Formats: sequence, C-alpha cells, structure tokens
Amino acid sequence: MSSEAETQVQEKRAHTTWGQRLLRGRTRFAWRGAIVMGLLAGLGLFLAWLGPLARGALIIGLIANQLLIALLLGFSLIALSLLWSAGQRFDVWVFAALNLRGYHSRWMDGAMWLTTQIGSMGFAALLAVGAYAVGNRQLAIELALGTLTLWLLVELIKAFTDRARPFNLLRETRVIGWREPGLSFPSGHTAQTFFVVALCISHFQLSLGIVTGLYSIAALVAFTRIYVGAHYPRDVIAGAILGLVWGILSGLVAPYS
Repeated sequence: MSSEAETQVQEKRAHTTWGQRLLRGRTRFAWRGAIVMGLLAGLGLFLAWLGPLARGALIIGLIANQLLIALLLGFSLIALSLLWSAGQRFDVWVFAALNLRGYHSRWMDGAMWLTTQIGSMGFAALLAVGAYAVGNRQLAIELALGTLTLWLLVELIKAFTDRARPFNLLRETRVIGWREPGLSFPSGHTAQTFFVVALCISHFQLSLGIVTGLYSIAALVAFTRIYVGAHYPRDVIAGAILGLVWGILSGLVAPYS
C-alpha cells in the first residue's frame, strides 16, 4: 500500500468510533511509555548524582531492607489488581459503605474535611518551615524534598494508571468540599501523610504510644479520602504503602544528602 493510500485509510478510521478509540489508545500508550522512560532516566540521574560509595551503600540497604521489599511487592500487587473487575466491585462496595452509609452530619463532614487537609502539600510545607524555624535544618530539607519528589511520583503513577475518581463514575457519591481535579490512583494525601509520619519517626526517638498515635492520624487521613468522596479504598491503601516506602528511602538516602 502506498503512503498516500495508507494516509487515506488512517483518515477514514479517525472518523469512526472504533478508529477514534484506536487513536486514543495509541496516544495513551505512547504517553505512558514516555512516563516510564522519564522515570528510568530520573532514577539513573539520581544514582549518578549519589556517587559510587553512596550508590553502593544505598543498593545494599535496599536489598537488606525486607520491609521495603515487602511494601514494594504489595504496591505492585495492588496496582496490578486494577486490571481485575472483581477488585473494582470490591472497591465500589467498600466505598459505598464508607461514603454513603452510616452516620453523617454537618459537623462530621466539616471535621473530616479539615482532617483530610493534613495530607496536603501546604500542611507539609508548614511542617518544613516549622522544623527550619526551630533549628532542625536537616528535617526541614528532607520534608521539602521528600514531599516534592513524592508528589511528582504520585502524579506520574496517576497518569500511568489513568483511574478516574469515584465521583466521576458513581453518581450517588457524596462529595465533601470541592470536586478535586486529577486522577485517583494512588491517593496523594494519604501518601504524603504516611511519608511525613515515617520520616518524623526515623528522626526522633519516640515512644510506642506516640508512634501509634501518629500512624492512627495517618490512617484517619486515609479514611477521610474515602469519606469525602475523593478516592477508592485501593487508592488509599496504595498511597499508604507508597508513603511508607518513600519514608524508608529518605532514611536510607539521608546520610548522603
């Protein structure tokens, strides 16, 4: 087939429903491939920046950290489960139970909306400024850099998974506050909260009671993301895992920063 004839065929396809879907699928595949290549390039630049000694120590630390390996495996399994229709049915069932059923009141809606702001980048920025103000420059830098890089990673994963938020698919969804733009998997608020908690725990010698309290707050923020109608259950579970992973990685990289 000549190039001119092939061009005519492509133009005809573009005017059909099937052809439009095919073209959108190709565009989406190319975009996701670019994201993967960008992530690999960024990882390569980061490892090159660390230097030979730091790079070797980091790789050894990653291999030796069984918790980190288990978390990464768990995140991968949850991401793969997005391909299963049974997983979506489970998500919808749990989401409906937490978002639609049970006790709801105006004061509780307000309290949940305020609590969910703990996972925002603005709250993390306030913590970084506070740490810097009291003289803990190292923690302030790690909070700022960790929050920014985690946000970038979350946005890249969202673009790759391309999962719509619940209120875009379920008409009966209760939305508290505004309808947040963007995609759904994973939950950025949940990831940021668990990252901040994990990072603070690695910096300070905290009692078991305080550690339990901090993780309880992080779990509450995860719950609020479903309550306010912004995320499915698997979104917040994946966000929690990703935040813990980022906290562990920050602890491994910190000695060389």
